[in-house]
Amino acid sequence: MAAKPKVVCLGGGHGLAATLAAMRTLTNNVTAVVTVADNGGSSGRLRAEFNSLPPGDLRMALAALCADDEWGKSWAEIMQYRFTSNGQMDNHAIGNLLLTALWDRDQDPVQGLDRVGQLLKVVGRVLPMALEPLDIEAKFTNSSGTSVVRGQVEVAAATGKVSDLRLIPERPKPTPEVSKALQEADWITIGPGSWLSSVMPHFLFTEQADQIRASKGRKIMIFNLPDKNISDEFAGFSFEAHLQLVLDHIPDLKIDIALIDNSLDNKETGFNDLVAKCGGKVLAFDLADKVQTFHHDRDKLISAFSHIFG
Repeated sequence: MAAKPKVVCLGGGHGLAATLAAMRTLTNNVTAVVTVADNGGSSGRLRAEFNSLPPGDLRMALAALCADDEWGKSWAEIMQYRFTSNGQMDNHAIGNLLLTALWDRDQDPVQGLDRVGQLLKVVGRVLPMALEPLDIEAKFTNSSGTSVVRGQVEVAAATGKVSDLRLIPERPKPTPEVSKALQEADWITIGPGSWLSSVMPHFLFTEQADQIRASKGRKIMIFNLPDKNISDEFAGFSFEAHLQLVLDHIPDLKIDIALIDNSLDNKETGFNDLVAKCGGKVLAFDLADKVQTFHHDRDKLISAFSHIFG
């Protein structure tokens, strides 16, 4: 690739990690912009104790950007290592502790991430979508009635029709480096991942949504695999519903490519029409991992992105 594109990847969790692991093989100008609303597990405990950003999704992004050499593979494994004990260290990941320690010492989330990135020799950069921890709040309506649910873990466990999705605080402290990356991006990827907790926060944060919309970077929205939807908090909803939820918050968003797995036999006329109204087209590739079929395969994503980039 003669001119390596500047790519910004939005999301969180395993979905973002899969995108990053593929993207770093195609360009060294990759910036991960990671959601910071996790309130469960090791991340939730550290967030509550230190009033810090939840480190887990940021840790996963750093590990995904580690190179394939011995140094990168070793540090990716170390960052992901979790303690198992009967005490307070149980389930804490080393990477979570390292990030929290640097944030506690320096009181600078971006500097801490950059320092760990330098240690790991990552390809690219990892940034938080905001400089303070966030909560997701949503209203769910089902056969039992309507309830308001707050917190990523709680939202992920809720069922029903979603409405009134919002962030708390609604106007968090923005990360200046994110604004610059979006402004300079040639490409922006959105997803895959848990739609309400990893994808939607970027569009609920008004300032960031405006920056995404205004960016001249071409936009790829990567949709989840069918097995992923079994446990996803937006399970059972169509591609059209996934995209429409985004458009409810940023109606004039332009999407260049909607990327789906080719096993899905896409017959969603409404989805194809909606993508076309956004100025884009639907592309289908074989994307699923053969073993963990609910995960995107890195090499298959590399092939898809290579085709898209030309």
